[in-house]
Amino acid sequence: MRLTKSTDLALRTIMRLAVTGTEPCTARQIAGEMQVPYSHLAKVAARLQHLGLIATRRGRGGGLTLTATGRTASVGQLVRDLEGVGDVVDCEGDVPCPLRQGCRLRMALRRAQEAFLASLDPLTVDDLVASPTGPVLLGLVGRTPGLSP
Repeated sequence: MRLTKSTDLALRTIMRLAVTGTEPCTARQIAGEMQVPYSHLAKVAARLQHLGLIATRRGRGGGLTLTATGRTASVGQLVRDLEGVGDVVDCEGDVPCPLRQGCRLRMALRRAQEAFLASLDPLTVDDLVASPTGPVLLGLVGRTPGLSP
């Protein structure tokens, strides 16, 4: 299974916010640190806010912060929420697969997808930022993109 770029960025954003605790961080700052376009990060942040995983505050001293729900969220459920529910392959697309009536592959892939997500279920965001990841993320904070530390 391959995650979308949006899901990857959402996970990295949540991890970044988890290591700085209650200290707000701007979307522009995170976009610079992760070396991604601000517009992409802004869309991801809006989705994470809608899911109740981050809080946003406008104005001076504002920014993004991780909510308590975001900190303890199951990574498996988070991926499900971000990726949506669907088959790994599209058997009913524009040109339906001629094997769809008697194919065993579709169910096998569905089981594999659920096994993949189930393996992520016990992990929380806090687990993801435990050492050695947390210190690496903290090393990104405030670093100017393109320059060596």
